[in-house]
Amino acid sequence: MANPKRRHSNSRTRSRRAHDALKLKSLATCTQCGAHILPHRVCPKCGSYRGRQVVTLKPVKDKTKTS
Repeated sequence: MANPKRRHSNSRTRSRRAHDALKLKSLATCTQCGAHILPHRVCPKCGSYRGRQVVTLKPVKDKTKTS
């Protein structure tokens, strides 16, 4: 196996790692309800895509315990 002949300096290592940062996901706004969603996906809040209703969502159950 090949081994490096010389040690890489700190500045050279950090210059290489300058592009390794994570990038934020781009978010779009739903045209029906205004929620922030990933582009080209059905809105999980209202079930619409490109201005049309494509998924009917079930009503959310209340999680409070009634006894």
